[in-house]
Formats: sequence, C-alpha cells, structure tokens
Amino acid sequence: MPDRKPRPPRFSTLRYAVDGRIARITLNRPERLNAISDAMPREIRAAVEAANADERVHVIVLAGAGKAFCAGYDLKAYAEGDKTNVYTQALPWDPTLDYKFMKKNTEDFMSLWRSYKPTIARVHGYAAAGGSDIATCCDFIVMEDKARIGYMPVRVWGCPTPAMWVYRLGAMRAKRMMLTGDLIDGRTAFEWGLATDVAPLEELDAAVERLAQRIAGVPKNQLMMMKLVINQAVDAMGLEQTQMFATIFDGITRHSPEGLWFKAYAEKFGFPAAVEWRDSGRPIPEPGPGRVGEDFMTPPAKGARSQWSRDVTGKRVKAVSAKDKKKAKGAKKRA
Repeated sequence: MPDRKPRPPRFSTLRYAVDGRIARITLNRPERLNAISDAMPREIRAAVEAANADERVHVIVLAGAGKAFCAGYDLKAYAEGDKTNVYTQALPWDPTLDYKFMKKNTEDFMSLWRSYKPTIARVHGYAAAGGSDIATCCDFIVMEDKARIGYMPVRVWGCPTPAMWVYRLGAMRAKRMMLTGDLIDGRTAFEWGLATDVAPLEELDAAVERLAQRIAGVPKNQLMMMKLVINQAVDAMGLEQTQMFATIFDGITRHSPEGLWFKAYAEKFGFPAAVEWRDSGRPIPEPGPGRVGEDFMTPPAKGARSQWSRDVTGKRVKAVSAKDKKKAKGAKKRA
C-alpha cells in the first residue's frame, strides 16, 4: 500500500508532526504548564485521528513543551469567577448539562486509549489532575524519575472522569491515590506498574524512543488487533459504567457544599490560596446542606500556593536564573 500523507489540521494548543513511523503530539501551552484549555481536548482527539488516518504512522508519542507534561485544567479563571457558569452552574443546577460537557472531554481524552495505534505519554515535571487524565488514557507512560503524577482535586471540587486509576493500579492503590489526592513520583509509579519505564530527565527521551521504535517495527494490523483484544478485556470490566459514575460525581463535587465553599474561597482569596488549603492535608471544611462555608474563610498566609505549584515555579525560576547567568558569562567573555 503506498504511503498516504494527509494534511494534518492546524492546532492552537499543541504541535503535531510525523517522524518516520512515529507521530509526535506535543502539548504547547508552556506558559501555563500546558494546562488544559477549552480547545485542548478537541485538538488532542483531532491529532490522534490524524495519526490513525496516516498510513506511515505505527505509534503515537504524546509529550508536553516546557517544564511539565500537563498541570491539569486551567481552572484559575473558573474557580475565581466562572461568569459563564461552565464548571459551577447557578443553583439549582442541571446535572445533565454538566455531564454532557465533561463527558465530551472524557471521550476526547479516551481517543488516546481507543486509538488503533499505540500511544505513549512522555511525562516530565507534572501530570497533575486533568494532566493525569491524559497520561492514564495512553497505553504506556514513560516518566521522569522526579516527575509527579496524581489527582489532587479528589480532596475537593473534582473526580477524575476517565476513571482509569483502578484499571491501571488495582483497587487498593487506586484508593491510595483517590482517597488522599497525593502525588507519586516516577520511581513509585514504575514500582506500582503505572509507568512502563522511568529515567532521569536527561535520559527520558532515549527511554521513550526505545519503546516507540520497538513498537514501530510491528505491522500496523498486528498492533491494532492486539490492542483491541486487550481493550476489550478492560471494557468488559465495566470501564464505560465507571466513567459514567465518575463524570456524574465530578459535577456533584463542584456543586456540593464543600465544592461551593472551595469556589467561594477561591473567589475571595484567589485560586492559589484555595489549592494550597486543598493540597496541604488540612481538613477540608464540611459546611453541611444549604450552606457554602461562610464560617470557613480564614485568610491564607501571604503568598500561599500549592506545594506542587511551588515546586514547578521553583524549577522555572532556577532554570531562568541559570540561563541568565550563562548569558551574563558569555557577555563578559565578549567584553
């Protein structure tokens, strides 16, 4: 069969390229740590569809530009305001509207899982919250040893709608993740069987390339048949029903008394302060029915922000400082 080279669609949130037998999708919002915008889920799906339609492609590698794979949904504006009532509707709310919106995102992410061609997530920095949704929908995850993955909003204001944790980790470790909101590093993810391989950042590309090239040597029809067999077993375990419940519960978490408290706190003190409380391990306020937590508005400490957010910010500051020092050194030599 002759090679077909379809023209890929244009993207605003990612880059797409084909390199030999490998399609490379790169999330490209580095200034926001590749946080998920309204357009990104649709564009991920369109890129996967383009790779599946391309006869040259045998395997798809998904990565993130800049300092992290993906920091989750870009929720700052929605938590602090959400004037369009996308994530938190005016009360009384309509669960079906929320379900339709979030299920579409889930289906877009699941295009990675249902892709006829195998998918590999190259995770560095963070695959946090919605970023972990994207990573766990891929067939394989290759992680930087110091990278972190997890879904912090299970503590308040969220539920992972693809619900892949139990299928990737088993019940006990899935509960360990979903009942704490903790993040685990790449080494732990590898030990638990979530990551296929783990490597230091400087060796991560080589680790991804080894796996991609090994898969790329297999005929496309063999890859498709083997993947369909395995996916069918997961489907038979109730994946679709699990995702239905998770998507419904995700909407409930944003309209529960606790969810409304979280949003009110973010509106009053800012999203970084709200996630600092959420991720700190302190008890989450439980206002009770009919209340939004007016009694739980203790002002945050100055500069409060989530620990994982500080980690990434620190890496960026350190990287920028090192770059500036290098430039300064070069300028001194030229002088």
